[in-house]
Amino acid sequence: MLSRTAENLFWITRYMARAETIARLLEVGSRNALIPSVSGGFRNEWESILQASGTAGGFVGKYGDPVQRNVESYLFFDLDNPSSIASCISRARENGRIVRTALTSQVWDALNTAFQEMQELRRTERSKLSVNDLIDWTIRNSSMVRGAIEDSQLRNDGWSFMHIGYALERADATARLLDVKYFVLLPQVDFVGSGLDNYQWRTILRAMSAHRAFNWAYGGEITPAKIADFLILNTKSPRSLITCATEANTHLEALARGYGRSGDAQAQSRALLARLSEITVEDVFDVGLHEFLTGVIDAVAGLTAIIHEQYLSGEAR
Repeated sequence: MLSRTAENLFWITRYMARAETIARLLEVGSRNALIPSVSGGFRNEWESILQASGTAGGFVGKYGDPVQRNVESYLFFDLDNPSSIASCISRARENGRIVRTALTSQVWDALNTAFQEMQELRRTERSKLSVNDLIDWTIRNSSMVRGAIEDSQLRNDGWSFMHIGYALERADATARLLDVKYFVLLPQVDFVGSGLDNYQWRTILRAMSAHRAFNWAYGGEITPAKIADFLILNTKSPRSLITCATEANTHLEALARGYGRSGDAQAQSRALLARLSEITVEDVFDVGLHEFLTGVIDAVAGLTAIIHEQYLSGEAR
């Protein structure tokens, strides 16, 4: 497979997964914003979403204070924000257009439909669009693209590059969604372990469509340790960091077998998987949840750079 084609396929799935991540972050922010502000402290749910998404600097430069309506617009519609849902879907569709002959008609139709519907949404009066509807629309279209890929794409090296893109972006997303909890400042230390604290943890589970699966796996009360174990170390959890690392490693090893050689990408992927396989949830909290998650985000970025160097070429996307 040509490196340029592989790059386009890789970024189709990364951009679609990133759009879904931003939608899920918006859901966390909108749910947390429903909590009445309690006395004595500073807590800005929307600032926490901007920080976790890595878009705080761009937002402040354009809008200033993180007012809810402006945050929603910046994260959904704003093409000046390269991580906005509109930007991600536009870029995914453009990458698909470039490699149209490498996609089935079902995958292309799903990408093109999402793009055309996005254009219609951008022309619609903002007051007629609720953030919940926009979130649902994004998650639904992301699922349709992924379903079309699973249902119709040939299981070749292009399919592996698409799945590596999904796995790495989902790992980054899980780490960022969990890290929202670090950025949400509770008004008082006394609220740790309280109903407010537990509500925020439940919100993260619901935003990741993981609340029921978590209850099946653990049952009983929700605790930070249980949630960290489920979203970081549980191999049965579809969005856990270890599940994402396993999927990325599986497809990188498939590429190594197919091309007859292994490289730095495989070595880095094995190292990340080994780290997640050996650590315990107690180790995570000893290191510090925020520090651990930051390390994972950096590791995913580093692995992406190595994959690009080893397999991909052409202009940066």
